[in-house]
Amino acid sequence: MNEPLVLLADDHPLFRAALRETLMRVLPGARVVESSGVAELQAAVQAHADADLLLLDLRMPGAQGFSTLIELRAQHPALPIAIVSAEEDPGVIRRALDFGASAFIPKSSSTEQIAEGLRAVLDGDTWVPPELLLGSSAADADAELAARVASLTPQQFRVLTLLADGRLNKQIGGDLDISEATIKAHVTAILRKLGLSRRTQAAVLAQRLLSADSGRLSPPEPVDEADAD
Repeated sequence: MNEPLVLLADDHPLFRAALRETLMRVLPGARVVESSGVAELQAAVQAHADADLLLLDLRMPGAQGFSTLIELRAQHPALPIAIVSAEEDPGVIRRALDFGASAFIPKSSSTEQIAEGLRAVLDGDTWVPPELLLGSSAADADAELAARVASLTPQQFRVLTLLADGRLNKQIGGDLDISEATIKAHVTAILRKLGLSRRTQAAVLAQRLLSADSGRLSPPEPVDEADAD
């Protein structure tokens, strides 16, 4: 690939500089556009719709767990996204891949490993370090639920994240500048796609999702109390 365009999103300037240097070695002539936060990244993605690859840190200003990955995956399905993270927990890696990441590159990786991962993604493959490969015993139920979350539209995912904050339909409508009736329709669609029956279940699930830890993503148990509108 000649002069690939790579988006690099990480809030640590020293790490961005080191990764940019590695990129120049692995992909001579590559154009690199850097971002230090989610808002800046969103603008970069909009301005460079022809980007060949996004290197994304899970934890930076404006990010909540896997929310940035999920939103970008929904908004730009053709853009390969490689997570570059200090996390090395197999559960986190599995979750990232379930949500559509093409690769998971730990920040502790050698230059050779980073090069291998970048080439794999640019060739249309997926990649994680061999020593962190997940066995077939990984939670298939989590993968199924992650796929359901990934099927939400960007607007539905925004509504879900606001449900996690405990906001009511009227408040969410005000936040997103849309009618309460539209919010109710979104909530109904969210519950249907996630296979849930109560908005409180969706809120608890979203809280787990946005934590980006390695805990199970399984749907919460039904609750007895009435849901707020």
